Amino acid sequence: MSREHALAIWNAAVDVVRPAPLVRAALEAERAIYTAPRVLVVGAGKAGPGMALGLEEALADRLDRVEGLLNVPAGMTAPLKRIRLHAARPQGVNEPTAEGVAGAEEMLRLLRSAGPDDVAVCLISGGGSALLPAPVEGVSLADKLAVTKLLHRCGATIDEMNCVRKHLSRVKGGRLAEAFRGKRLVSLIVSDVVGDPLDVIASGPTAPDPTTFADALQVLRKYELSRSAPSAVVRYLEAGSTGGHPETLKTIPESVENRVIGSNRVALDAAKRKAEELGYRVLDLGSFVEGETRHVATAVAGVVRSIKRDGAPLNAPACVLLGGETTVTLGANAGKGGRNLEFVAAVVAKLGAELEGVTALSGGTDGEDGPTDAAGAVADSATLAALAEQKITADDFVQRHDAYHLFDRVGGLIRSGLTGTNVMDVRVILVQ
Repeated sequence: MSREHALAIWNAAVDVVRPAPLVRAALEAERAIYTAPRVLVVGAGKAGPGMALGLEEALADRLDRVEGLLNVPAGMTAPLKRIRLHAARPQGVNEPTAEGVAGAEEMLRLLRSAGPDDVAVCLISGGGSALLPAPVEGVSLADKLAVTKLLHRCGATIDEMNCVRKHLSRVKGGRLAEAFRGKRLVSLIVSDVVGDPLDVIASGPTAPDPTTFADALQVLRKYELSRSAPSAVVRYLEAGSTGGHPETLKTIPESVENRVIGSNRVALDAAKRKAEELGYRVLDLGSFVEGETRHVATAVAGVVRSIKRDGAPLNAPACVLLGGETTVTLGANAGKGGRNLEFVAAVVAKLGAELEGVTALSGGTDGEDGPTDAAGAVADSATLAALAEQKITADDFVQRHDAYHLFDRVGGLIRSGLTGTNVMDVRVILVQ
């Protein structure tokens, strides 16, 4: 029953951030949208189809005024009448493409066509940064992709990469909002970033940007990329730092509003309610969990031991919840898996026989974990029995970063399919 409980808690977290009802609820109070002669819809992200459907449902009696498009991964669909879903990249390839650029340019043209009483709605969700590319003049998409790969290889943080990318973009860093000439623009956001920073989610196409051209140049210098980065990139940033190009937006007009309608925190709150409904005492470790996956798993295994042996910080039956997004540092010849699969495998390896009476689950709320067909995995005492029967150990698979094949052999893969939303990860650990 514990495995079923863990899955029910995780599903409750995912269900509460389904995008269509979130958008419908957000638009109920948006009175200007109901009187506007045109409602222009733009945006990008994995939750795009559901968000667009929610908007069309909210405006069902005035759809003739709605027009727009969203950049989404290929193959994503929804029964839409007025909003077009533009395939901006292939499934499973999280890189910008020429198709993505074409969609972004169409959005810029649409927003610039706005009349004084028109309203725009920007729908942003996870994956939006790669899905919304529009390089500045003089910098090619290949140039921008090359510098991003260099920064990633050097270990640059997401903030540092975004700083550079925003200063090479015609839509990021508030520039999408800058193109709008109408009455009001509201950006509805399903966040896939720890802490929900508006300037980081999808690189902030409708949010103010605190960074500068000089900051972007400093990032290249920090990682000694001034010579290896494409010359067009370096020239453009250098010209911008001396006033040759306009800065990203530092403030946004009063007519622009950014509103986070779905987040990891919202998902965890729903998971807590479901766990309490099922009779568990809940320890909520929050949505700011980051760091190396195996290290986080070790810490969580320690909390489990404390609950089992000492009844601290709470007595069983207990449910430990944590969200956020961890990382996996891959070595040579890594196997197949993702951060959620590796987390569960690492908990199993750390607890060993102490997994008896414990259920550990971790899943990506988008239904994907790395390059796999699973959202994550769940493990319990049945996992211990399968390991013993097959004479294998979880630690061997953890060391090879091959957790997918571990759970494919012993059972426990969560194959939810694409959920249509994305608010990072939710982990559920039950202690009886």
